[in-house]
Amino acid sequence: MTITRVPANLFGIGFGLAGLATTWQVAAGSDLAPTWPSTVLVVVAALVWLSSLTRYLQYCLRSPGALGRDLHDMTTGPFLSLALITPMLLAADGVTPLSRTVARVLVDVLVVLVVLLGGWFTGTWMRGGTELDRLHPGYFLPTVAGGLVASASASDVDQARLAEAMLGLGMVCWAIVGSMILGRLVFRPPLPDALVPTLAIEVAPAAVASVAYLSINDGRVDLFAAGLAGYGLLMIAAQGPLLARYLRLTFSLGTWAFTFSWAAVASALLLWIRSGGVAVDRVLGYLVLAAITALVGGIAGRTLMALGRGALLPAAAGPATATATAAPVPAPTAVPDDRTPALTP
Repeated sequence: MTITRVPANLFGIGFGLAGLATTWQVAAGSDLAPTWPSTVLVVVAALVWLSSLTRYLQYCLRSPGALGRDLHDMTTGPFLSLALITPMLLAADGVTPLSRTVARVLVDVLVVLVVLLGGWFTGTWMRGGTELDRLHPGYFLPTVAGGLVASASASDVDQARLAEAMLGLGMVCWAIVGSMILGRLVFRPPLPDALVPTLAIEVAPAAVASVAYLSINDGRVDLFAAGLAGYGLLMIAAQGPLLARYLRLTFSLGTWAFTFSWAAVASALLLWIRSGGVAVDRVLGYLVLAAITALVGGIAGRTLMALGRGALLPAAAGPATATATAAPVPAPTAVPDDRTPALTP
């Protein structure tokens, strides 16, 4: 029996679409757009997330032990946190306009699950044995993205104290995990091509923290918000030297790492424009909205083309190959085995 491997970063598609929905929601709040595009995107993102979850659970049922292997995998494991982070964001954006009470319950439950999963990952890493060369920006997801998205989501459903606590969780983890990741990127060998798109995630923490903080702070730009923006600008500028390597990459599921990261930047910039922190007219807002929509739309189009060709997910493998996926992923400096290509179709 052949088993089609379902990589954990399949959940990145729904996450990226949810990020774009948030950007359109921010634009609607700034009178730059109607509300219906955000609503449509929330529905599409929810359907994609549900489809991804169903496909992944089917894979786990057909491949015993797959969930445990993926959770303990030092390369792909962190991406599984998106299975919880994405619906938390969608509940805040999509359910709140319909029923704030229902949205609050959903967000609170998902915040608890995100914190528990983040704690599990952190405790697992603390046991030791994680090789420095295996770190990549995807390690931001369980705790940094989880905490900061939880903060913004809690603020959206009027859970102010919870939002402040989750902002603290995300910020402290960003300082700790981010310094380790940056040290690995600077002083160790380059990431393999399959993981290069995760470098775009470096622009996300400052942007998501800005969105969360401005939501808590009623949109007021102060010293702390300006400091977040300053670091965010540095990480955006740092993407310039990486552009040449990005352009050499083959399209894969990993390409979705660009979507939420830059959608978060777009949302933060729109909030700055709304607050008057950026002294420009509405034209910049329209340009930002058009650019992020084109980026996510282009990647979505390429994804649909790959799906139509049957090339989106890794090729089906027989039992022997499927069993081999339980083997540890080699360090990025080694020749990747059949686990690392899980990040590519």
